[in-house]
Amino acid sequence: MLFGDFSESAKNAVKAVVPRSLDNFNWTFIFILAVVFYIYWSEIKAKNWKGIIAGVALYSVHWFYEIMNAIIGYATGYPLWTVSNESSTFVLLIGVSWELSMMFSIAGIIASKMMPEDRNKRLFVTDKFKGVSFKLVNAIGMALLFSVIEIFLAATPAFIWVYKWWGAIPVFITTYIPFFLASSYVPDWKPKHQAIFLGTLASINILLLVILVPLGII
Repeated sequence: MLFGDFSESAKNAVKAVVPRSLDNFNWTFIFILAVVFYIYWSEIKAKNWKGIIAGVALYSVHWFYEIMNAIIGYATGYPLWTVSNESSTFVLLIGVSWELSMMFSIAGIIASKMMPEDRNKRLFVTDKFKGVSFKLVNAIGMALLFSVIEIFLAATPAFIWVYKWWGAIPVFITTYIPFFLASSYVPDWKPKHQAIFLGTLASINILLLVILVPLGII
């Protein structure tokens, strides 16, 4: 399944989603949270600051996208992507479950561990060509992997694409590439620029959640 089909079944599946319902809550919620805590504290203990920044950078972008997706759903009737209540212990926003969100919280760390020790390494270098940054290759490669996985997910009842123009190719270009560009490049920025990027994005996300969730918009 490469794109949505705007079918009645897909539209009905979206309408059936109830964000933040506790009907399917179970103890895997706590276990997943514990695993994420373990991963981050292990990286902190190892002083892998670049890995931690990579994780937080991607997670911040992820939350901004999820909020925008929920706003699109409110404004147009259907979000670009939706998760079903039955597939999750807890749906945070219409397009993201607890399990997905926790996966994205460590996706940047995973991507950073796939980088070489020399983070400035370039590939395909020749006498006439300066090569391609491994950071860019890593971002595109990870984005492609996640997009392929999403094709499989969209073929299951757990994940729903509605619009015929939204699917694997748009999500690869407009969503996953920005996610992994953040995890690849932000860790090597100057601390001041890292603080501005992460602080601004986190503030925007928190402000939107505080305002829009109580209003029932997302």
